[in-house]
Amino acid sequence: MALMDIYPTALRLLGRPVLVVGGGKVAARRAKGLLDAGALVTVVAPDAVDAVRQLADSGLLRWEPREYRTQDLETPWFVQTATGVAVVDAKVSAEAEERRIWCVNASDHENSAAWTPAVASVADVKIAVNAGADPRRAMAVRDAVAAALDEGSLPLRHHRRASTKGTVALVGGGPGDPGLMTVHARRLLAEADVVVADRLGPRSVLDDLPEGVRVIEVGKTPGHHPVPQDEINRILVREALAGNRVVRLKGGDPYVLGRGGEELAFCREHDVDVQVVSGVTSAISVPAAAGIPVTHRGLATGFSVVTGHDELGNLPARPDHTVILLMGVKSLARSMATLAASGLPADTPVAIVERGYAADQRVTISTAEGIASRAAEVGVENPAVIVVGDVVRLSPYAPEHLRVTPNLSSTVPVSSPGSYLAPGTPR
Repeated sequence: MALMDIYPTALRLLGRPVLVVGGGKVAARRAKGLLDAGALVTVVAPDAVDAVRQLADSGLLRWEPREYRTQDLETPWFVQTATGVAVVDAKVSAEAEERRIWCVNASDHENSAAWTPAVASVADVKIAVNAGADPRRAMAVRDAVAAALDEGSLPLRHHRRASTKGTVALVGGGPGDPGLMTVHARRLLAEADVVVADRLGPRSVLDDLPEGVRVIEVGKTPGHHPVPQDEINRILVREALAGNRVVRLKGGDPYVLGRGGEELAFCREHDVDVQVVSGVTSAISVPAAAGIPVTHRGLATGFSVVTGHDELGNLPARPDHTVILLMGVKSLARSMATLAASGLPADTPVAIVERGYAADQRVTISTAEGIASRAAEVGVENPAVIVVGDVVRLSPYAPEHLRVTPNLSSTVPVSSPGSYLAPGTPR
């Protein structure tokens, strides 16, 4: 049988009787697939593997422990032979053909009336691949297509809907590098009708959206909110109630100082289905881009994440407890003064990482006493993450006098490019 002789189609077997002749491993796999499709499965075989017996014991299928009989073809809509005995499979296949019942003959691929493709499901997409008489090739192609769909690199957007009810996904896009987005996030973007986008996060993915996807810009900068949060909430609900799949693409993680909880509550109040997809928070990932772990054995066993607008007086003001400030450039001097008043030593190292993961990422390092003047001198701007604590000593950009103590020096690169990374300097 040539591949050109195959007419691909999909069978709806929900609630319909089907027959599996054989009780081995192949029969068990085929029976399981038919059950997944909602078929009423009967297995006929003198003996059966444990998988078939367990399905029968649980009431999911009926097992007739006997040889095949012609009368078994009186009710099924579809037949699968898998006895492993060519003569038996050929008899079942021929008698099914006489009765115009589609039959897959596992013993004779070339003369089988139907073929079983390699199948996988991603979201509500089912992939079925035939590759002639080469099932391993079919499985390899199937797996590659499934992986591409799963990571959102193939189009998943709906163009015909069974329902007009829309949804909202609050998606954490991470610190800006598309490679740090989750697979689930990329898949949801591939399915989106509308993307409500922040100023930060992986902006480059917007260029790859399918034609026809609307992007609504709601980006904020410190002290400037052209689209207030209340209006963002209304946009999400409005677009979902219009039947759209809405992705709220946020930088970092929606639940880390991202107001995701407010957006979720507003959607639920208006009976809109909403889900939250966690992202890589910039509070941890951006310091890592500058070679700074937020905890490190012997230096820090805990950390706190706050905005620069928050009161810092209640935080542990110790070099061995890392403090991470988001959106804190404008209030940097005041924040350092607050920490100093709480007991933070003046020589505690502080790093400011601007535009983490971007081509022009810049790292500025000084002490708690000197960081504000140093930041003013080099013109530090948002977006930036500020890291306070001894973990900064591990950064390859730390100047020699702030480097880690000798007993931990094996964890630090031999050379250091200094306290200031100019724009465009390779990391």
